[in-house]
Amino acid sequence: MTSVEEPARPNGRIRDAARTRAEILDVATQEFARAGYTGARVDEIAARTRTTKRMIYYYFGGKEQLFTTVLERAYSVIRQAEQKLDVDHLDPVAAIRRLAELTFDHHEAHPDFIRLVSIENIHGAEHIAASEELGKIGSPALEVIGRILATGRASGLFTADVDAVDLHAMISSFCFFRVANRHTFGALFGRDLTAPDQRDRYRAMLGDMVIAYLTADRGARPRQGSSFGMTS
Repeated sequence: MTSVEEPARPNGRIRDAARTRAEILDVATQEFARAGYTGARVDEIAARTRTTKRMIYYYFGGKEQLFTTVLERAYSVIRQAEQKLDVDHLDPVAAIRRLAELTFDHHEAHPDFIRLVSIENIHGAEHIAASEELGKIGSPALEVIGRILATGRASGLFTADVDAVDLHAMISSFCFFRVANRHTFGALFGRDLTAPDQRDRYRAMLGDMVIAYLTADRGARPRQGSSFGMTS
């Protein structure tokens, strides 16, 4: 991080460093989500936080470090929610549904997170790859999913040969698509995936799909080469 001496506070005010840093991150999250990494301007972030560009450099070192910190905080929010998830008292089916609902609710409530992840994918995840903090965060959800899968298999309820990472991807993909693609999907098919009156239906649909996959009768699958599902 670039070394910058602490600048004087505007109008001589003494501001709490943690509060100032949090305010900068709040506005930076909105600005990066709105304009992308390339389009976002540190000057604009400074103006909206009533601070200075030099103050932002003092706290974060520059635009790249600021964006990385924004990503770190965004991911930490959902990881903290996952860590608080208590499903050990539930049966495997109810537990996996609860986990899916948590992901659904979080993605819906944090559209900026969805946009930030999309932007970071455009940049090849270079900021995430370079972040030691994100490497440590990991995903508590994987540990929870792993325990649920193990219990479900041991009880005979779950039949799918799937690991925690694959199931996490399955759940996240539906939740992510619903928020990230709502505009294009609506323009193409005339359906608002985030319409309030459809929320409960989609939330239940996610849980139903995951549970149906995990509990499907594998013996009922058509044999390879059968005519079922094939086009002529």
